[in-house]
Amino acid sequence: MIEKEIEELEQELLEKKKHLTALKQSVPKKLVQNYTFISSNGEKTSLLECFKDQDELIVVHNMGKGCSYCTMWADGLNGIYHYLADKAAFVLSSPDSPDVLSDFAAERKWTFPMISTKESTFKKDIGFESDGKPIPGVSTFTKDERDHIYLHASAPFGPGDDFCAVWPLFDLLPSGSQSYRPKKKINEKSPYQLTNNIAIGVKNYQEAAKFYEEVIGMEKVQTLDNETLFSFNGTFFYIEDQPQQQTFFELAVHDFEQAKEELLEKGCQITKEIHEKSCMIADPFGMKFHLFESAQ
Repeated sequence: MIEKEIEELEQELLEKKKHLTALKQSVPKKLVQNYTFISSNGEKTSLLECFKDQDELIVVHNMGKGCSYCTMWADGLNGIYHYLADKAAFVLSSPDSPDVLSDFAAERKWTFPMISTKESTFKKDIGFESDGKPIPGVSTFTKDERDHIYLHASAPFGPGDDFCAVWPLFDLLPSGSQSYRPKKKINEKSPYQLTNNIAIGVKNYQEAAKFYEEVIGMEKVQTLDNETLFSFNGTFFYIEDQPQQQTFFELAVHDFEQAKEELLEKGCQITKEIHEKSCMIADPFGMKFHLFESAQ
């Protein structure tokens, strides 16, 4: 019976996957240099710093904003990031510049750490670049007590692999997965994309920052003179020294001038010009938000 054949084949695949895992575990580790990168917030960092307080590191090799497939893989990994972070450090690498990476991550609501490899030979050296073009996949690294870094294992990404849940689910449908092409935008019905950034103006700024970190349990990401960035359950909160105590959401668009013109026609007001493609908006009904053009 065909059901019996399916069951036997599934068991065979499971056994072969176990064998493949064992083979990858047996490959001798390779010493690698401590590469330097630029993080998505524009700060210089290194491969060693990506480990944080862990001894193991997962690095996803993303092809950049232009690849809708890589974006779908990253969306899926974002959903399980808190599980991954319990076991090992995790970072997504991209050939995009830090500003493009940061803006796109906000649109997608990604919460994992990200690095730009634009000025690095990292992808090429690790085997995820060919003829100057990035290749999607994942590598794992370990470090020892002397902070020597070793490449442990790697795997490519592609339709049907074990790293994106979409494909096996689609393959259970009568129509299969062959004709599916992922969309680039989360919300195709609107030119406005809500990010996972929220700015909150507070009084008694220092006390407020301490409260959100020590009482609420937000994770401090970055501290500036009049602003502290916190991460909390997938949302980034910018706690600002602002006695008016205003709260701002954030909307990303691909055509700032067109969006601004439309909003002004509908009764919105610009409360602050930040730069030529970024401003603070107050709508007629009480909501305030940051409007910006996502870097291309």
